[in-house]
Amino acid sequence: MTPFIRLHPQDDVLIARAQLVGGTTVENVTARGLIPPGHKIATRAIAAGEPVRRYNQIIGFASKPIAAGEHVHTHNLAMGEFDRDYAFGADVKPEPARREATFLGIRRADGRVATRNYIGILSSVNCSATAARAIADHFSRQTNPKALEMYPNVDGVVALTHGTGCGMASEGLGMQILERTLAGYATHANFAAVIVVGLGCEANQINAWLAHSSLREGETLQVFNIQDTGGTRKTVEKGIALVKDMLPAANRVTREPCSAAHITIGLQCGGSDGYSGISANPALGAAVDILVAHGGTAILSETPEIYGAEHLLTRRAMDRAVGEKLVERIRWWEHYTRVNDGEMNNNPSPGNKAGGLTTILEKSLGAVAKGGTTNLQAVYEYAQQVDAHGFVYMDTPGYDPVSATGQVAGGANMICFTTGRGSAYGCAPSPSLKLATNTALWQRQEEDMDINCGEIIDGQASIQEMGERIFRLVLATASGERSKSEQHGYGQNEFVPWQVGAVM
Repeated sequence: MTPFIRLHPQDDVLIARAQLVGGTTVENVTARGLIPPGHKIATRAIAAGEPVRRYNQIIGFASKPIAAGEHVHTHNLAMGEFDRDYAFGADVKPEPARREATFLGIRRADGRVATRNYIGILSSVNCSATAARAIADHFSRQTNPKALEMYPNVDGVVALTHGTGCGMASEGLGMQILERTLAGYATHANFAAVIVVGLGCEANQINAWLAHSSLREGETLQVFNIQDTGGTRKTVEKGIALVKDMLPAANRVTREPCSAAHITIGLQCGGSDGYSGISANPALGAAVDILVAHGGTAILSETPEIYGAEHLLTRRAMDRAVGEKLVERIRWWEHYTRVNDGEMNNNPSPGNKAGGLTTILEKSLGAVAKGGTTNLQAVYEYAQQVDAHGFVYMDTPGYDPVSATGQVAGGANMICFTTGRGSAYGCAPSPSLKLATNTALWQRQEEDMDINCGEIIDGQASIQEMGERIFRLVLATASGERSKSEQHGYGQNEFVPWQVGAVM
């Protein structure tokens, strides 16, 4: 293998496979000084102000002259304005030939298929979070091993609490998002039953939420307030009693062969590095193409992390309206960051930059690779129910817990999460698979990672081979095989609804 990776013949940079010292030569380019792994080296002399290309796409502009062989990073590469060609639908192609595969799923009475079987305790407001957690803690297999021993088909009782629900307008975008998110979880296929606990005087009134969400109480959805129940102790006791009543029915499930068309994956990347767009992200994209061919669904999100690469998605839009909706969300984000005295390039994070990413343009171009190559079927707002099959987009922040919370609320029954720096993450009630972008991370943090996509960088596997491997792991996990994050107990603390608007 060469010490560098060239991604496109027209690129102005190469990517270092490993740390290189000055004097290393390849393709008639000699490194000038130390080049960290995953970082960029200039293939030619670049004048100040010139665009710099990776993936044959603009990732920024030289902020000062760059010599051939020089390290290209934050000290000499910056953002700049340039036109994107949205070319709506220009790359739409015929749907892939239908393939068939099955996994062992849990079929609900309404026909939906689950990958897990939990009972959920949701809080309507931060004020009821302690009571919600106490109810779930009573059934913890770690602290109370006998609580669920008669219910082997129940994966657990989990509390999903949050820091909002009051100090906000009773109407408006912030409340709409919270109501959508809670409704999506309350009706998620991976929950056999759900209890919602409120305080009583909060802005997010449970009765109003039920009405706005077209929900009502029943055997699988129970709601009550601390103030009406008579305090915290009585609330916890009532919640525990309700869960005990729900457990026998929740346990009466069996896994059966179900079509892979019932799998909906939320696509995430966090702690990205210079290898993310070369290994794990395109490999996950290959797995997405396979899933779509089987009738399944994949949700790409994190709008601040597709910024500057949205034109690659609009070209795949099934019709102009789908592409224009994506552009409209981009414009919303530009306004949103501006009025909050921010900018879209506040990303990459310090860890991303240490891993070799310089601008949001570069990060975004690698991030969209998670979405594979099939047509973009629909664009959704945060936590909206995903009713299309195939590759779709949901507008979310780039912050992983907030983004994945919206995806799960929209129906994702699994998360696939690529990482180059070593993010630790889970997402109850949907299992989360972690894909390492490089072998060094895999060796260092194997207990957190489910698959090593660094084999692509090492020349031991192709992107397509890794995509097939990821797809097989998705089927196994959807069938009940526990992910690394589930083994560690991640999932309850990562429920973070997007909080938009003023905190009053």
